[in-house]
Amino acid sequence: MTDLPGIVITGASGRMGRMLIQTVLASGKARLAGCVERPGHAWIGRDVGEAMGGAPAGVSVTDDPLAAFARAQAVIDFTAPAATVEFAALAAQARAVHVIGTTGMEPEHLAKIKAAARHAVIVRAGNMSLGVNLLVQLTKKVAAALDADWDVEVVEAHHRMKVDAPSGTALMLGQAAAEGRGVALDAVADRGRDGITGARSRGHIGFSAIRGGDIVGEHDVIFAADGERVILRHIATDRAIFARGALRAALWGQRQKPGEYDMIDVLGL
Repeated sequence: MTDLPGIVITGASGRMGRMLIQTVLASGKARLAGCVERPGHAWIGRDVGEAMGGAPAGVSVTDDPLAAFARAQAVIDFTAPAATVEFAALAAQARAVHVIGTTGMEPEHLAKIKAAARHAVIVRAGNMSLGVNLLVQLTKKVAAALDADWDVEVVEAHHRMKVDAPSGTALMLGQAAAEGRGVALDAVADRGRDGITGARSRGHIGFSAIRGGDIVGEHDVIFAADGERVILRHIATDRAIFARGALRAALWGQRQKPGEYDMIDVLGL
């Protein structure tokens, strides 16, 4: 068991944190080497299995990420941008693979993550599922085949607790469409329409976000022209798909040189 790669989960008490812990414990491919929560959290010092309401897991929750990372081969991180940037520097210091599923990143966050990737493997993706990453590749190919007479809209839906919009996956899909057309997404993105917006600009890529209930994740890429539409869709019904993808990335990263990678690299698409 000790020969298996050790994985640390950050944000252990969150939705994805709990799912990641369960996925690692059940995998048979890795061992749970640590769980991290913010200072003052009620789980600090408790066995994470008991804190989750189950059997003991033999791993206590800590608020010392560097100490946890130093005992592991990988860190899986679905937290918040500021925390992720801090974890990236610490994971690089520990030479641990850092798998990042955090979304809502700003350019300054990405610059710091890029710097950390000079010293360690970082796998960062807005979505860790195989199906979504296939959808990204299909979106790029369809966008390349259809000219700007075809309007592009990315529509996404998530649970009421999601704090960023558009979702990281929606932005991945928009970026794929822009790359397919050979344009910069920032130059053609339409986000947050409201009021008298005027007619749609030719060649722009629109985003719409829906929030409600317990929706895990739904994404449509709509190519609309006069008289016809092409719709590419992915529906997630269980966030375990993201946890399994993140674990796959953590294991894949053990064989790589320092650098920044994404799930397209992991999946070989």
